[in-house]
Amino acid sequence: MAGTRAGLDRRSFLVGSALSVSALGLSACKTSDTMSLAEAQSLYGPMPQEKFPIPAVDVSKVDPKYYRRTVSYETKEAPGTIIVDPKNYYVYRIEEGGAATRYGANVGRDGFLWSGDAYVGRKSEWATWTPPKEMIKRQPEAAKYARGMPGGLDNPLGARTLHLYQNGAYTLYTIYASSDPETIGSGITSGCVGLLSQDMIHLYARTPVKTKVVVLPA
Repeated sequence: MAGTRAGLDRRSFLVGSALSVSALGLSACKTSDTMSLAEAQSLYGPMPQEKFPIPAVDVSKVDPKYYRRTVSYETKEAPGTIIVDPKNYYVYRIEEGGAATRYGANVGRDGFLWSGDAYVGRKSEWATWTPPKEMIKRQPEAAKYARGMPGGLDNPLGARTLHLYQNGAYTLYTIYASSDPETIGSGITSGCVGLLSQDMIHLYARTPVKTKVVVLPA
């Protein structure tokens, strides 16, 4: 994550951290894989109503193939399921009728990729972020947040977070809101999955606790 604050930027948090997809008919799946600049700017415009107002995304920094879209997606998973495709840098929310909402994402870098089934065990808005002990060893400057970094635009977890669990235990992995458009379509994190803030807020509002999450092999 880009942008420095107090000598410690958000991207370094995620790179060094151990913590760190309405019913639609088939006709709705037939969307073009192109979007005008004006459409993208509208989709990723500012969100001034948020607790910490979110600025517009500089869409020029995002490959258009990663803009949010409704696409055809065949799967045996139930509607509402989230599928993470780290190989292609996408997150899907399964819809009715062979469709899915597709979001561009950043994912874990080499050595931090993982796969398997999980579920959303907890949701949070503007969550407090606490660096794990392993990160503090690698990056001593993170020690100042050992008791937690309050929510805000510079917090690595961003505006919304889905905390992933397996067998009742928190995996330390999340799907989080990123304010760094240039990271979408890349592997930079320690296993977490980031969506643009506007996309994450869209997904978060449609994802209840206990939602199944499938992370595909990379």
